[in-house]
Amino acid sequence: MELQKVSDGVVVAVFVKTNSKFFQMKVEGDELVVFCRESPVKGRANRELVKELSRIFRRRVDIVAGFTSKQKKVLITDISMDQVSEILSKHVSK
Repeated sequence: MELQKVSDGVVVAVFVKTNSKFFQMKVEGDELVVFCRESPVKGRANRELVKELSRIFRRRVDIVAGFTSKQKKVLITDISMDQVSEILSKHVSK
């Protein structure tokens, strides 16, 4: 999983798979894969990704790279690397 500490918080690299039955996160190899229910039309999947990650982390979440790609970089503000790792370990399906 690629985590990067920046001045505003932590940037997490995610791979998004759309049109899933439910929202979930998995680690496949060395990559965080997020399954979104929405289709990638008119930014719906991006909105769902930001909304669900904001709910999970209880912080502001913004997409900083990959708006039209399946590979995205997401900024989680005002959080430490340890907190991100801890929250992800609780919410990631095996």
